[in-house]
Amino acid sequence: MRGQYVEQRIEDPAGQVQTVAVNLGESPLAWLHARGHLSDRYYSAGELLRADWEKAGLGPRVTMRWDAAPATRGARRGAGTPDPSMAQLSARERFHAAIAAAGPGLSDILWRVACAGEGLAAAERALGWPSRAGKLVLTLALERVAAWYRVP
Repeated sequence: MRGQYVEQRIEDPAGQVQTVAVNLGESPLAWLHARGHLSDRYYSAGELLRADWEKAGLGPRVTMRWDAAPATRGARRGAGTPDPSMAQLSARERFHAAIAAAGPGLSDILWRVACAGEGLAAAERALGWPSRAGKLVLTLALERVAAWYRVP
């Protein structure tokens, strides 16, 4: 487990530079959820968005397929087997629709934290926002995305 952590120097809201241990296997959403800053609903919505983003970004398969051969002659695919490119396209459509549901002012922080894995403080700095504003805006964005994905 020791290999998952790296030391990172960050600046706290008071301007003091501190050295902290960062778990590389934990996403910013998981970190916020584990510490009670995000509800289960918001965490699930963020993970659905991230999963669609990752599926949409995957390239087509270029290696050999190891599926079973089709039972009937002339058919290249078994019935009901989805085309990998269609799965990628539908994930891309879901991602763009969820980002559109979040809205133009909220989609920036949502993409940075949920998809790009950027921490809240870094996202706030990159967007030119005051510190501590990111969590509020992120929860507003996740509320809209949770409603779009119909997360209970």
